[in-house]
Amino acid sequence: MTKKKVAFSGIQPSGDIHVGNYLGAIKNWARMIDEVDCIFCIVDLHAITVMYDPAEMQERILRAAAVNIACGLDPARCRIFVQSRVPEHTELCWLLNTVTPIGSLERMTQFKDKSQQQQENVNTGLFDYPVLMAADIMLYKANVVPVGDDQLQHLELCREIVRKFNARFGDVFPEPQERLSQAPRIMGLDGKAKMSKSLGNHISLIDEPDAVWKKLAPAFTDPARQRRSDPGNPDICNIFTMHRGFSPPEVVQRVNGECRGAEIGCVECKKMLLEHMLKELEPIRTRAKELIAEPERVYSALSEGAAKCGTVAEATMDEVRRAMGLRK
Repeated sequence: MTKKKVAFSGIQPSGDIHVGNYLGAIKNWARMIDEVDCIFCIVDLHAITVMYDPAEMQERILRAAAVNIACGLDPARCRIFVQSRVPEHTELCWLLNTVTPIGSLERMTQFKDKSQQQQENVNTGLFDYPVLMAADIMLYKANVVPVGDDQLQHLELCREIVRKFNARFGDVFPEPQERLSQAPRIMGLDGKAKMSKSLGNHISLIDEPDAVWKKLAPAFTDPARQRRSDPGNPDICNIFTMHRGFSPPEVVQRVNGECRGAEIGCVECKKMLLEHMLKELEPIRTRAKELIAEPERVYSALSEGAAKCGTVAEATMDEVRRAMGLRK
């Protein structure tokens, strides 16, 4: 019997899991559960590289876990846990630092971007973020990593670290390969940057229908469409991008043609998107709120996931310590 591949992916506990997270990552993860051995992680250690309120962290973790489970990451069919509950993540990160060139980290574009965004808090954790990400993946010897295109540079660094470690200490880790989402990057509602809670340009998966429309109605579209009679270009319109994620193929085809022919206005297009978005998100919102109201169920699933992952992590670290001469 062929052994299943192992997939690892993580999501930060931002508090509000949004449409960009869902289309770009979580929806893809849920499809993979029966195909590969899936490990999903609430990466709280990554989340503390930016300013945050410690009093809110546990609530953010609960909400992130509840929404992910509601989206289809069934704890009975995959492993879902909180990163900091498996201390081997940080131990492996430190050991991998010893084979990671500083020059490789200095080339990471995400570090440069984040450094500009938070100039008052350019910390070492932000710089070392990609090594912790590599440790997350390598700890479970994952060979499949579902990522968005913005994480490809980090994954290539992970492969570089694998090669350097194996060359120096023996063949311990496989080289992980990306599994790109079918959805392109989802831009924020303002059309200026990737959808993000911190930038306030997002739609939460647990927003009430009225709140969804309040955010969607003024959302940025094709700037060339000043009037309803102007033809549009769906290829550059974020609303059309979201249609491709939520609407049936026949609706996507209709919107594509009618937008280009100025047969449909942006408000009509948004109302059609709203209908199909709410149809898909309503059961997720309902289930997530049920889980948030029963936190012990969520914590139990996270504890069970951490116990299972901890067993794997301990075995990997025993192998790593021996390879590096830290144990007999």
